[in-house]
Amino acid sequence: MRLHSPSMSELHAFMTAARLGSFTQAAEILCVTQGAVSRAIARLEAHFGQPLMRRNAHGLTLTETGRKLYEGGLAPLQAIEALSAELRADDRRLRLTLSSVPTLASAWLVPRLPDFHRRHPDIQLDFAAYRRNEDFSGATPDASILSGVAGQWPGWQADYVIGREMIAICSPARLAARRAAGLWDSPAGLLGEPLLYHANGQDNWDRWFEAAGVRRAPLKLASGFDQVSILVRAVMADMGVAVLQRCLVQDDLQAGRVAAPFPDLRIAIARGYHLCAPPQRRDHYALACFRQWLLDTARQDPEAGALPAA
Repeated sequence: MRLHSPSMSELHAFMTAARLGSFTQAAEILCVTQGAVSRAIARLEAHFGQPLMRRNAHGLTLTETGRKLYEGGLAPLQAIEALSAELRADDRRLRLTLSSVPTLASAWLVPRLPDFHRRHPDIQLDFAAYRRNEDFSGATPDASILSGVAGQWPGWQADYVIGREMIAICSPARLAARRAAGLWDSPAGLLGEPLLYHANGQDNWDRWFEAAGVRRAPLKLASGFDQVSILVRAVMADMGVAVLQRCLVQDDLQAGRVAAPFPDLRIAIARGYHLCAPPQRRDHYALACFRQWLLDTARQDPEAGALPAA
């Protein structure tokens, strides 16, 4: 019998490019070159004898045939992925592939992983590339620590871990100088300081001052940074004051590299870090062990005590 269905590699190339709207991003996910994705889709179009997508200045646009193929192929491909994961489960019982928001991984998770390995020396933990819009459509990862709000991932196992508490930080020298001058007796004292911020959290200062009960004119922010690590270094260099999630700077606070002018002011936002996994991973032994350890570890963090509602 002559088969009418295309090869899986060509179908994966098309489905991934259609989902992401980019050959480049599809190539990164599939670990191939952009040219390989383009050629695979060209073979698929030759197989069906008609175009499936068009490229333009705004990305990719599916033709009517391409839309039918994408919508019709989505559920079967997801079923095949789920079945493949189930069939491989026995071999992977003691292996866990995880992805995580890089900032949280470097500042909070990785320094605590030796404790996990001491408790579970039989489990091999690997890290996959982080994808902001993870949908578990590929073979990896088994789970991902993502940033978002509760209820954002319906159908997944999603547990809040940490990251909702915001705290203002400055250099120890700046804090000592302001206290010696009799300043910073209330959060309103920070209004006269250079307010540093993260590029993805420009409204964090507004939220912080509002939660602190500070009435103010529209804020004039100082320098912005696209990486938390650089922002923290700017604080250490005494460029100004920043507000960040406590979990990302807790080790720096304990080591005295940065200081908190109002350490007891506990301000929460709705957004935080969640451990997310698709339904087919619910019974994964290694994931269950990691999940329990991660949630227990987060409960021991200073953020866990008396955090107000967001």
